Amino acid sequence: MELDRQLAIIKRGAIDIISEEELRKKLQQSIEYRRPLKIKAGFDPTAPDLHLGHTVLLRKLRQFQDLGHQVYFLIGDFTGRIGDPSGRSEIRKQLTKQQVAKNAKTYKRQVAKVLDIRRIKIVFNSKWFDRMKGLEFGKLLTYYTANKLLDREDFTQRRNNKKPIFMSEFIYPVLQGYDSVMLNSDVEIGGTDQIFNLLVGRDLQSSFNQPQQVILTMPLLEGTDGVQKMSKSYGNYIGINEPPKEIFGKVMSISDELMLKYYELLTDEDLVLVKAMHPKEAKVNLAKIIIAQYHSAQEAEKEAREFARVFSQKEIPQEIQKFKTDSQKTILVILTESKLVSSGNEVRRLIKQGAVSFDNTKVNEDFVPKTSGILKAGSRRFLKVIV
Repeated sequence: MELDRQLAIIKRGAIDIISEEELRKKLQQSIEYRRPLKIKAGFDPTAPDLHLGHTVLLRKLRQFQDLGHQVYFLIGDFTGRIGDPSGRSEIRKQLTKQQVAKNAKTYKRQVAKVLDIRRIKIVFNSKWFDRMKGLEFGKLLTYYTANKLLDREDFTQRRNNKKPIFMSEFIYPVLQGYDSVMLNSDVEIGGTDQIFNLLVGRDLQSSFNQPQQVILTMPLLEGTDGVQKMSKSYGNYIGINEPPKEIFGKVMSISDELMLKYYELLTDEDLVLVKAMHPKEAKVNLAKIIIAQYHSAQEAEKEAREFARVFSQKEIPQEIQKFKTDSQKTILVILTESKLVSSGNEVRRLIKQGAVSFDNTKVNEDFVPKTSGILKAGSRRFLKVIV
């Protein structure tokens, strides 16, 4: 494909390209010498499920695949045990080797829903870090200065707020950067919160006498709350492995403004045509597109019909989950134990929005049902509570 057409596809939705001139040069050489570029993206398996926020990067990787380039899907099974400090005001919870390995097992199956799994190279950074000796590790750290690390924005904020910065977090960007050296990557993709780590990769490649990778950052996708970035820990995520009913309901709960961003980053739809649609119609269409991508078109149509039946006719769904309880459990406990809602944080968020009710009466997290009734969480989740 000609150079300008490739650039137009690559640049759609991107925030930073460092630098576009370098990218143009690499693409031109790729065309002339028929050598695919090495495209790297790293994912730390800190949770077993990927969500729509992850697919922003995966979709960009798929575009590179379709342009004929080689994608390296790097699973940070070593760095995942340390924890990326990017965008964090405190240290991440440390995971064991067994936890990380268990989470990583699910990734290949999930990324196959977006990427052509036959044409990607899956690599684990434990391959080089597990066998690195202490002296080698010490030498690696000499390639980067503490001054630069202390200048990163999130570390500066912590210092100003007198919050600790742990040494494990301090060295994380160097480890991620070394992944780029080991892969000799031409382009690395990450979220906007990753730009510091990606720049470290460029610096380390230069120190190891390699051509510097081009950096391409994609925007962070806000979760269903429209505030925080999508994350399981914030309870605002839409998992690609979630049941179609859950995905449909969560998509319908987002704001009209956020819906347009979802369209831009998660679909190939023409935004001009989307803006011409009625917001409700556009949101239903978005939910159908996402379900069709990660489940099937049949499931998408089924959920659209059920949505119309329940909300146009103000009915309770035909199939409703039942949950038996005693007269001591609170709404918070019932919603999480029944798995109608994925976490306590999400329950609290829904309650704050006034979106949790029992027999059509809004309730708080401490409410304890004394009789059987219908519990509703959000716009499409129902539970028949049997006391």
